[in-house]
Amino acid sequence: MSKVFVFAEHKSGSLKRGAMELLQAAKKSGHAVIGMAVGSGAEVAAKEMGHHGAKEVHVIKDPGLNNYNPELYAAAVTFVLEKTQPQILLASASSLAKDLFPKIAARMNTGIASDCTELNISGDVVTAKKPLYSGKAFASVCFENSPLKIVLMRANQLPVSSADTTQTAQIVEHPMIAVADLKTILKEVVHGASEKLDLTEANIVVSGGRGLKEAGNFKLLNDLADVLGATVGASRAVVDAGWVPHGMQVGQTGKTVAPTLYIAVGISGAIQHLAGMSGSKVVVAINNDPAAPIFQKATYGIVGDLFDVVPKLTEEFKKALKH
Repeated sequence: MSKVFVFAEHKSGSLKRGAMELLQAAKKSGHAVIGMAVGSGAEVAAKEMGHHGAKEVHVIKDPGLNNYNPELYAAAVTFVLEKTQPQILLASASSLAKDLFPKIAARMNTGIASDCTELNISGDVVTAKKPLYSGKAFASVCFENSPLKIVLMRANQLPVSSADTTQTAQIVEHPMIAVADLKTILKEVVHGASEKLDLTEANIVVSGGRGLKEAGNFKLLNDLADVLGATVGASRAVVDAGWVPHGMQVGQTGKTVAPTLYIAVGISGAIQHLAGMSGSKVVVAINNDPAAPIFQKATYGIVGDLFDVVPKLTEEFKKALKH
């Protein structure tokens, strides 16, 4: 039986949705599922991984792994991979993984497919689908002469069922791997104040563009997002203007999202932005320009003044969610 290795990202021990998706997909393949968790809360995450299909989870406990350091993470993951010898590796296509796993692929002389939206595992054959040219085309990807097949999947692409708390995983702990000639030293990480889900994991995203006119008007979106339990995003134009931080940017040079509901407020719909939200299941566009390109991609469109429309939507959602 082959082995599928899942690198699970978590937040203080709570698995991210992308990790749950991959664990359950790995389990459905019929192969043995091996997981790995690192950083603060890794032991808690490891137990939860068992509920989603992992039979064995490797944990490396070291304060140096509490925050992402590419050299330390690459050494730690490579060490566990050499111990377990899997044939397939799955990870979410997060900013961390997109930086980490090309390094590991180079170290291990193996193939990697990144930013995938579909995954199929049949025996030892792995195929994936990924967008190209800002989503204008899609490529089917397979592996040849690759002892380890690495696939980085976008979050919110695969189904997730309820956890089975009767299933448990064997937890294997390792000491930190010594890294000679460490070139990267992480001194401080400044976290944002928001406790909401990361854009890539969110099921509902409310994004704003230049139509909001100024940074202070993002309060309209925050109020709507609070009612819906959504995460707030932004177009590149307002990020470049300094209205919001880059971590909120949706688009080709920002984050790629695939929520169930995407509400675009005052966003014209440049191709770079559409590339970042094209995987959304339902798109609602609010813009006072009926010719805005965003309407071509919208499931529902509202042509009107966002300063009238958004507050009314917020009030109507409040009423609806009370019942």
